[in-house]
Amino acid sequence: MTVLRQKMIEDMQLRGLAPRTQASYAQVIFQLAKHYHKSPDQIREDELRAYFLYLKNVRGVSSSTFRIALCAIKFFFEETLERTWHTLELVRPSKEEKLPVVLSLEEVGKILQCVHQEQYRVCLTTIYGSGLRLMEGVGLQVKEIDGGRKMLHICHGKGNKDRYVPLPDVSLEMLRRNWLTHRNREWLFPSIHGKGSGSSENTNGPMHEGGVQKAFHAALVQSGVQKKATVHTLRHSYATHLLEAGVSLRTIQIYLGHASITTTVLYTHLTSVIEAQSSDKINEMLTRLWH
Repeated sequence: MTVLRQKMIEDMQLRGLAPRTQASYAQVIFQLAKHYHKSPDQIREDELRAYFLYLKNVRGVSSSTFRIALCAIKFFFEETLERTWHTLELVRPSKEEKLPVVLSLEEVGKILQCVHQEQYRVCLTTIYGSGLRLMEGVGLQVKEIDGGRKMLHICHGKGNKDRYVPLPDVSLEMLRRNWLTHRNREWLFPSIHGKGSGSSENTNGPMHEGGVQKAFHAALVQSGVQKKATVHTLRHSYATHLLEAGVSLRTIQIYLGHASITTTVLYTHLTSVIEAQSSDKINEMLTRLWH
């Protein structure tokens, strides 16, 4: 590891950035250096400007990818190299207002029934049933289950924030049955490396997120559901279904771990039930107005 890379990592640690964010930022700077075939501290401001234009106009990266690149490069040059360049203040990612894909309850059921490996099916069911992010579901630990209160303690979620979310009876029972297949004392979904399934010492950590993603995609294809869904779609669907069931936006915000209610309000645009209720209210208002 170069001295420069080490310094950037230490700067990110001091700033309190999450390990996944640190890895993403480091990868962005690696790609920048690779693009110009030189150390990133040798890159000039005009070259940096050209690189941002390359990302936008040549590669056509998404708004989220561009935002990560901007944040990483801005951090590296302003914090690690202590350079203040006008280009870093000028560049802004374009705004995207795309609505996420949402599955119906029936579609969620179809997909989960097509997940044939037990550990993946239990993990994906838990992700949907508690509105978890993929990394939160895969990284669940035994100590984070409160069976008495039927709650999950999500530790170090996005933004390094903790929260409690309800754990449905079905999910709790599935988790207990699945745990009996491996009896790992730390992880609910351990990565098994060749030892017997009854061993509690057969893993160095949780199973890999990529395996869960592949299992979901295979189940999606087999289910016949035509929507462009991902594992994260289960979280969007959970929030939408709660809203349709009458759960308040504030409660859903807490369950999802959103810092702002503005983020949660997005789900009001995704629910057909609320749209139907709104139409009924409008019709009722006009009927009363003219009769």
